[in-house]
Amino acid sequence: MRNYTRLEKILFISSPFNPRKLKDELSGKTVLITGASSGIGREFAYLLADTAAHLVLVARREESMKFMKERIEKSSASVTVFPADLRNEEEVDDLLAFLHGLPDGLDVIVSNAGISINRPIARSLNRYHDFTRTMALNYFAPVKLLLSLIPLLEKKNGHILNISTINALLLPVPHWAAYQASKTAFDTWLRSAEPELKNRNISTTSIYLPLVRTPMIEPTPAYQKAPAMSPVHVAEIIGEAMYSKRKVYKPWWLIFGQLASVVFRAPLSFVMPRLIKKKE
Repeated sequence: MRNYTRLEKILFISSPFNPRKLKDELSGKTVLITGASSGIGREFAYLLADTAAHLVLVARREESMKFMKERIEKSSASVTVFPADLRNEEEVDDLLAFLHGLPDGLDVIVSNAGISINRPIARSLNRYHDFTRTMALNYFAPVKLLLSLIPLLEKKNGHILNISTINALLLPVPHWAAYQASKTAFDTWLRSAEPELKNRNISTTSIYLPLVRTPMIEPTPAYQKAPAMSPVHVAEIIGEAMYSKRKVYKPWWLIFGQLASVVFRAPLSFVMPRLIKKKE
């Protein structure tokens, strides 16, 4: 449920979601959802329960996805659970072999799996793995999946939806180097590939999200009381993008943040080190 505060209702305006249009769009189609066992991925899978789609759910938590499958299949959608850690290349290869063997092909990919790390560089000096594991899931995994699956999508006039972050479009901030670099890398990759994919009749959508109230933000105490989107709301935004084929979703206020990132780049570069030093 969306139990939004007054501020959140202003920041996160309801999307024009039409369940009937989504149902018509996905009838008989196969949809791959990565990061499906919790948060945005879980709520989006539940949103598709009343469609006639075949959902392929991918995440590490198999038991959670089995529970979802049981619940979803009480409605009209069918579900295949494929447990995999997308940071593991062998498990990605197994997933790709399964997807290439689907009798009805693949129509839609929702690239949602991701990992977030909030850690100062000073505490990462002996933690190079913070960066390799973040890049492995947020960048290399979706790139590897798409390079293999583009021929399948081309056959079905498919659709790729990337669940990105507003940070990819804003001035980078301290303590989030691993996360921001990895998310920006895939965002740039997909935007660069978009014209080529369009020539193959493959649609792309980039969904730039602010803070979302999911398990990913729980390790950061400062986020507990900060304004955050409901994952149910985000699921409806993804659903609307599926049938509208919109290229981009951004919060209405993001344009002001982007302008500020340009106008105040120099002053922020001067002030930020001093603010960080005070907190240390």
